[in-house]
Amino acid sequence: MRPSFVPTTGLPELDAVLRGVQRGDNLVWQIQSLDEYRALVRPYAEAARLQQRRLIYFRFAEHPPLLTVADGAEIERPRPADGFDAFVDQVHSVIEAAGRETLYVFDCLSDLADVWKSDRMLGNFFLLTCPRLLDLETVTYFGVYRNRHAQSAIAVITETTQFLIDLFHCRERFYLRPIKVQHRSSAAMDLIHAWDAGDHFRPVRDSGTVAEILSNSQWPGLEDNHIASHWEKEFAEARLVAAAHSAGFPDPAEEDWFLRLSRMIFPGDSSMALLIDEYLTLDDLLTVRRRMIGNGTIGGKALGMLLARAILRRDASTLTAELEAHDSFYVGTEVFDTFLVHNGLWWIRRRQSDSATFLADLDTAHARIMAGKFSRSTLRQFEAMLDYFGEWPFIVRSSSRLEDCYGNAFAGQYDSVFCPNRGPWESRLADLLHAVRQVYASTLSEAALRYRERRGLLGENEQMALLIMRVSGTAGGRYFHPHAAGVGLSINPYPWNPRIDMKAGVIRLVAGLGTRAVDRADDDYTRLVALNAPELRPETNFGAIARHAQRRMDALDLEENRLVSGLFAEMVRDQPDFPLALFTTREEPGKPAFLTFDQLIEATPFIDDMRKMLHHLHAAYQHPVEIEFALNILPDGAYRINLLQCRPLQVRSVEGVVSVAPPTDVPHLIDTRGAVIGPSRVINPDRLVYVVPTVYGQLNQEDRLAVTRIIGRINQASRDRTLLMLGPGRWGTRDLWLGLPVNFGEINHVAALCEIVGMHESLIPDVSLGTHFLNELIEADMLYFALFPGRPDNAIDEAALLGLPNRLGEILPDAQRWADAVFVSDIDPGSMTLYADAERQQVAVILDGCSD
Repeated sequence: MRPSFVPTTGLPELDAVLRGVQRGDNLVWQIQSLDEYRALVRPYAEAARLQQRRLIYFRFAEHPPLLTVADGAEIERPRPADGFDAFVDQVHSVIEAAGRETLYVFDCLSDLADVWKSDRMLGNFFLLTCPRLLDLETVTYFGVYRNRHAQSAIAVITETTQFLIDLFHCRERFYLRPIKVQHRSSAAMDLIHAWDAGDHFRPVRDSGTVAEILSNSQWPGLEDNHIASHWEKEFAEARLVAAAHSAGFPDPAEEDWFLRLSRMIFPGDSSMALLIDEYLTLDDLLTVRRRMIGNGTIGGKALGMLLARAILRRDASTLTAELEAHDSFYVGTEVFDTFLVHNGLWWIRRRQSDSATFLADLDTAHARIMAGKFSRSTLRQFEAMLDYFGEWPFIVRSSSRLEDCYGNAFAGQYDSVFCPNRGPWESRLADLLHAVRQVYASTLSEAALRYRERRGLLGENEQMALLIMRVSGTAGGRYFHPHAAGVGLSINPYPWNPRIDMKAGVIRLVAGLGTRAVDRADDDYTRLVALNAPELRPETNFGAIARHAQRRMDALDLEENRLVSGLFAEMVRDQPDFPLALFTTREEPGKPAFLTFDQLIEATPFIDDMRKMLHHLHAAYQHPVEIEFALNILPDGAYRINLLQCRPLQVRSVEGVVSVAPPTDVPHLIDTRGAVIGPSRVINPDRLVYVVPTVYGQLNQEDRLAVTRIIGRINQASRDRTLLMLGPGRWGTRDLWLGLPVNFGEINHVAALCEIVGMHESLIPDVSLGTHFLNELIEADMLYFALFPGRPDNAIDEAALLGLPNRLGEILPDAQRWADAVFVSDIDPGSMTLYADAERQQVAVILDGCSD
């Protein structure tokens, strides 16, 4: 029978000095050499063997082993090089499997900081692990080198552990001094004890010996920041290399320094690494570091912005003179990780890597994030940044590790928050911290998590960095905004006219903040410009142009300290420097002016510059790209373009696209002409969903919302289908009266989506091009097209369609009452064919037969 569990160090007199070891105790030994730690581990392991207790040794460091199997230890080998998240999971899976009353020895924790290049993450690991070991009533030994780590990490360890004990080596003898003994008499902390022969522990009472021991203990001195972090050491050495290069003495190791630092700052994406190595310099990295808050990577969005500017600097130097300078700040991913750990969010986040639990506890997580605290060092850096900006507006933008890289755009999945930055300093700081928390909270939103699930990314280590940018614009009035802003695509997925070259690109232009260009505005329109034929418009006469002109504008209201939308004419009325002559057009003198941007397009080189910019970025990425930009017109008529973002556009290549002609000798179920977004293709749908416009149009808001949710359920039941959906009005609208307010997760299995433009005669589908909603459709390689009832070459044989069997009640038995509004037909494989011709902007659907 195994003896009862009596925790001990294996050294009875040491137990007495510590006033006993108890279940759940974690003992951290601050050491000068590994020999000191090994001398303590050996008797502890021997006591475990004699008590027949299970002893697990976590072996992960480069130093020689502390124990072997012969010592009675089970050896587990977690891998720090796999990253912080993986290492934590590896250790905790062992701890959970071992259960209660297990004994543990960890290799020296200092090696973790060396691998992760981070003292703070060492502290985070301890904060996650120590409390769980306490809960399981284990006893655990940890070692850490004294005077090696930043105070922030040691403070976390000191606060969390039950014991923190200094070990010294002086004149061939070991000495120890308890720094913290939780829930014991403080008398144990008063004296240094000598470890004498025979494992006796004797208090040192004479001042001379105490002074000699401590003066030889490598005491670091009185400075608060006496120990430089791993990052500070690395970048300090790199600055010397860069300075030598500037002085004309290049260091052969400069390339090695660049590679080392770039892998620390930027996410580990191999495709992006090729661009980093090609276009960025060591000076670029040092500049980023000077403007970083915390450590860790700066994420994909920040990288994309920096790369785009570097590409143009080298490959299109004439354009760089027209770029607005930026003075952005970067909040490293380590700040995010530390925030989660210290605010009790880490394990909620880790459960989100499991498809069975990824939506659990979201409300709890959001509440904890919005009430979360930041470390003192992070707060000091935020305060310094706020002082730098003064009262100039800025925006806190997401820049996650996976964002804006090849394969996953994350367009619109995470929040960006404007800070008008007006008022007392304390309230401006509070607004900044609230904005940071809001972006952090968006990483745990249902929409973002479902996006990751759809993309197979739940298991990826998604970390949030932040890009904090000065808002582009001109100070002086109540409303703050750039003169114009927009998005640009290096290919044009919507060639509404045969003269348009899809490979020349397109921009979506708005007056004011670019929010109206990237977020779908149901109450307004924007200007689409095909870059090879900018004079072309989807509208054919001035009346149509006027109806589809932008009327509302977004701006920061500096008096109310918030983002607002208002009528363009009213918001610019008191702005004498606004370039109305470039932006507005009248049909004839004396008539109202409308936002057309005609003179900007016709009388300035702006469009040519945008085309060149997108061409060079596309060539460097060797892939279609999407950019976000702001535009300001200077008093002398020149302009500055603020390049805010660049990312690979997740779209099927248009190379080699050919016309797709349907057969002419069979009846057509559907014919459309006028709006096709996405490259040409042929699709064979085997399930068709039709939301009947005449029925849906008569429903009240509650019933329309119910129909929308049914669409989402049909979508989820059609994972293995080739799905064609047709519905009235705008898909993804926020207004129930304008269409179907689906989120992308409710249509993500659709192969082709048709918008029947019949609910509101003034709505046209091209207003969505470039928005986050359309980007998700493009990223999913979904065909998007519009049907204009009543226009030439647009027709739907509704009688034939509704003559097919409606399977709604079979697929969703509880939805049978909606069978008049939602029609679902399963089609025999190969019987239905959809022909989409992007070049001619035509879609035809033919039906040879259908299932019973």
